[in-house]
Amino acid sequence: MTAPKASTRTSNDSISWLLILGLIFHLTYIGTVFDCYFTSPVVHGMQSFRMTQPLARRLVLIVGDGLRADLLFGVNGFKDVVLDAPEVVAPYLRDVIERRGAFGVSHTRVPTESRPGHVAIIGGMYEDVSAVTKGWKTNPVEFDSVFNQSSHTFSFGSPDILPMFAHGATPGKVKMWCYQEEDEDFTKDATALDLWVLSNLRILFQNATADPILESQLRSEKVVFFLHLLGLDTTGHSYRPFSKEYMRNIQVVDSIVRQTELLLGEFYGDEETSFIFTADHGMSKIGNHGDGDPDNTRTPLIAWGASLRPPLPSSPSHPSTHDIYSAPWNLNHLHRLDVSQADIAPLMATLLGLDWPVNSVGVLPDVDPHGSGYVDWEKAGGERGRAEAAIVNAKVILEHYRVKHEIKKSHALFYAPYPPLNHQDAVPGSSQLSDIESLFEKGEWNKVRESCFELIGVTLEGLRYLQTYDRTLIRGIVLAAYLGWAAYSAVFILVPRSSITSRPYQRSQLQAVLTSTSWVTLFSFWILFAVQRSPWTFYLYITFPCYFWYRAISRGTEPFLAHVSSPKFGMTEVVKVVGRGVLIVSALLSMVAAYTHRSIWSAGFLIIGVLWPLVSWSNEVLKNRLLLLAWIGSCLVTGMFPLLGVDKKESLAAILSGGLCTIALGSAAAGWDWCQPKSRMWKIYLIQLGFIAITMVITTSSVINLQAKAGLPLLNQVCGWVVLGSATLLPFLLPLQYPDALSKMTVYFLAFSPCFIILSISVEGLFYVAYSMTLVLWIEVEASLRLLASFPSRPQGISNRVKSKVGDLQTYKPRTDDLRIALFFLFFVQVGFFGTGNVASISSFYLEPVYRLMPIFRPFLMAALLVFKIVAPYVILSVAFATLNARLRLPPFSLFLVAMTLTDGMTVTFFFNVTDIGSWLEIGQTISFFCITSLLLVWSAGICAAGELLMADVLGSTRTRQKVD
Repeated sequence: MTAPKASTRTSNDSISWLLILGLIFHLTYIGTVFDCYFTSPVVHGMQSFRMTQPLARRLVLIVGDGLRADLLFGVNGFKDVVLDAPEVVAPYLRDVIERRGAFGVSHTRVPTESRPGHVAIIGGMYEDVSAVTKGWKTNPVEFDSVFNQSSHTFSFGSPDILPMFAHGATPGKVKMWCYQEEDEDFTKDATALDLWVLSNLRILFQNATADPILESQLRSEKVVFFLHLLGLDTTGHSYRPFSKEYMRNIQVVDSIVRQTELLLGEFYGDEETSFIFTADHGMSKIGNHGDGDPDNTRTPLIAWGASLRPPLPSSPSHPSTHDIYSAPWNLNHLHRLDVSQADIAPLMATLLGLDWPVNSVGVLPDVDPHGSGYVDWEKAGGERGRAEAAIVNAKVILEHYRVKHEIKKSHALFYAPYPPLNHQDAVPGSSQLSDIESLFEKGEWNKVRESCFELIGVTLEGLRYLQTYDRTLIRGIVLAAYLGWAAYSAVFILVPRSSITSRPYQRSQLQAVLTSTSWVTLFSFWILFAVQRSPWTFYLYITFPCYFWYRAISRGTEPFLAHVSSPKFGMTEVVKVVGRGVLIVSALLSMVAAYTHRSIWSAGFLIIGVLWPLVSWSNEVLKNRLLLLAWIGSCLVTGMFPLLGVDKKESLAAILSGGLCTIALGSAAAGWDWCQPKSRMWKIYLIQLGFIAITMVITTSSVINLQAKAGLPLLNQVCGWVVLGSATLLPFLLPLQYPDALSKMTVYFLAFSPCFIILSISVEGLFYVAYSMTLVLWIEVEASLRLLASFPSRPQGISNRVKSKVGDLQTYKPRTDDLRIALFFLFFVQVGFFGTGNVASISSFYLEPVYRLMPIFRPFLMAALLVFKIVAPYVILSVAFATLNARLRLPPFSLFLVAMTLTDGMTVTFFFNVTDIGSWLEIGQTISFFCITSLLLVWSAGICAAGELLMADVLGSTRTRQKVD
């Protein structure tokens, strides 16, 4: 009897299994960057501490959302953009700085968004990163805040900010007055939002005259008034900071501050109110925020009123702290005191005598023994009071460390406490604290502050130590997992199929050892994680490398040893393999560098557009001068766009130029098709060209109206949505019969062209045209090279349908040039992101085009429009790549299989480059880079799947004909 025929592939060996596993793995491992670098800082169970005496009866916190420090403090900051601009744009706040208060710059962290900024100001902690999954709106973990510790908080402003501080607070303690979300209209005068806040504050005081309960609440101690002024943020997005509108909005805010102080003075008739004026984040010069641009992270801070010090002249004892940034402010004669944003919360708690927020990691500026501080200690307890504040600050942060230390100690199997705080004390830091209290009893105030400042610094480092305690372990798991995936996927593709399909599966001794070793390793880590009470994600993370390495070694060892021991294997082959590896690694590292140096993408186009044809193309292909010149020209033109800056201004001429180029290409396609017998595609092209023309008219009208501040006409908004939706859905709704792949690609190209008119701010439409042309020519170039390589004796004009069998994906084995094509694919994927902007930088997204369709603030819908604009070029890439697979007579997803073995070289590099220290710009970018490359495989798989789906009708018949031939 003959043995039964072995299955060609087990379930664990199928291509679909490899693809699904790869997608799950890469999606799962995005979480490693947060578990490794950005775990939640929020813990509970800390004891509260406060000053013995309050320094003020009430406090007013005014936040100018999106206010840049330089444009508030600066002199003649708007002269270049506004002819009649005043020398000082905020005279009242300027007078406060020069005569009554202290000022400085509050430095924020990324993300420079409203919620994280307000959490830092009011909670004294930096945002729990898991809040991003809830759109920065809902608290993922309850945290303490100054508002929660007040007797009453009266807050006015945006419905996006106020509720998060009422949620979780003592019921009834935080009262809110919010306008409607519909009022946040980017096409209207945003100062109305700020004036609404002032109006409702005035109404509150008026109502108190007839409401004894309200008046009693207002006149109690430890009251906080919170005025959230959103107008500047809305105006900055609409018109950018360097504009007349932004300048006038600052003037309105300045007037609101003045009137607010007058209102409180009239109602209370005392001088027991402290005022804090600051901003949650700044605004880049293109009207965006979110990343670590210095213009986004530098915000103003002004403090005046009860128990806050007057201006401090620069002197030898208090030298000027100004630099090049603040030189244009003409405030060098006054002391500038900068703080971290989280330091504002302890300042407010100290002024009101509140329990400090237990999650606060802020350091009161007055604790620094070499700094001036913000509190006027001559009127607030003298040096004794200042020393007491330093002790409270030390206790709060030390208590934070104590709780985290106990949690980690109870969980970790081999726990090593932070050495500087690892004394024989039952409670970490208690001996240092006892020494400080002894100094306090002796009245050595300066030594108390010095010791507290040193202890706070050590404790913050200890908190960081505990926060990053598991970092080495996670890094090791991540490295093993990505290398294991690369090995597994490479072996899957490169191992000859005959070594698997020619004989039944037999459990060898090696496989038995590998199996037992894998299970022992996996269960050992699971036991470790169970003892340490690690997050459930850790169990999942370790599973992947164990499986990958088991499959790679068990499957690849025998073929590898057989190949190495074969007579054909020699030094020449080793040199070739090493050389190709060096080239691949160099290309991947160049793409890594291109994330921060966009000009490298342009250099890449120069290499593939000019150098590659001269070095690698055969003479037969080079003789096709038209193809050669078209390829060089398209690469050079497309390569110009990464050289352009990401800071763009709205240019109607550039937008319409992109539309005209699209119409020119579409007209040429329609003319060519009209000349073809029995073809009716030119009628579809003309319909699409009509949509493009209408879109240009609508966009022109909308831009003119918005620039004239006349608002968005309802007709423009409705027509814009109708045309954009109709043009985009046309290829998917009409039952069209396409004669070939190129005609269908043309339909898709024209379908998404209106998107690059109505949602463009400048040259994006021109990039879309050049990028699409390059992709079409890439198909022709690769098809010509593969055709001549496979059939060198055939004439150049040979038909595409040669007698070559289309392979099966199960038996596909990559050729040498498939590696290059896969690298080209990865290159084009990323150029689509970085061609006209920088997707890794939030500030490279422009909101002006979105206002042509959505003038009301709808963050998720606006984000969806921006994402749609980003995705549109990838529809062309997807259909082009699917067509390329078919033209090369390769099975679907074959080239993607090669590409997915290469992407993680970039991913691992970016993972180890992630940092949570240094400049905010570095922190934000490193996170973005890792997430983008982690999603690169998922995104690429989506591109391939979409292309095969969209081109199924034309490519399916092509592949069928190729098999029959």
